[in-house]
Amino acid sequence: MLFPFPVSRLPVVLASITSCTNTSNPNLMIAAGLLAKKAVERGLRTPSFVKTSLAPGSRAVTAYLENAGLLAPLETLGFHVAGYGCMTCIGNSGPLSAEVEQAITEHNLTVAAVLSGNRNFEGRIHSLIKANYLASPPLVVAFALAGCMGIDFKTDPLSDNVFLADIYPSDEEIADAVETSGALSPETYRKCYENVFQSNEAWNSIPTQPSKLFAWDETSTYIQEPPFLM
Repeated sequence: MLFPFPVSRLPVVLASITSCTNTSNPNLMIAAGLLAKKAVERGLRTPSFVKTSLAPGSRAVTAYLENAGLLAPLETLGFHVAGYGCMTCIGNSGPLSAEVEQAITEHNLTVAAVLSGNRNFEGRIHSLIKANYLASPPLVVAFALAGCMGIDFKTDPLSDNVFLADIYPSDEEIADAVETSGALSPETYRKCYENVFQSNEAWNSIPTQPSKLFAWDETSTYIQEPPFLM
């Protein structure tokens, strides 16, 4: 069976730590990494039907997660860096697996997405996902591990008697990791962005015309000057 529980428990088929709001908080991102690390150490893995991704708003997030040794466990659970900027929040999540999409379509299933973004109305995250929930980055990881929304983290184990409380990091652990990761160091951000205007040859090769004002093209069918600015 695709889901190892009744569909009434609302399967999570998409879990994403996104660029909106939450990834600007190092405490929450480090907490997600620590939770992933403890989960991996206890042998937990994300179910195959859950599509996962990590899309920080800044390259500095990747840098300090790497510095803290927390990017690797996130990747083990499927939270690979997909890019930087708006993705799942605006529906740029890509397709689900063919098996999941077929099950949703054939049985008219209500399934869920859980993401750390700002938007959760139906159809925005994915056209086949009716229920979309907002959560903190560590809870996105937790729900991805659970594989469903119908779980009481206080009383229901994630797997083999491992409860969320067993792997959720303490405030002290989070604070220590934030301090050692360089998440609060200006140098981390300088290193990531000191060569930002020379780091992308494809972007820099786009022809431009130096001007103080945007050169509107009246024949363009893609972008037009707003009439209220004329």
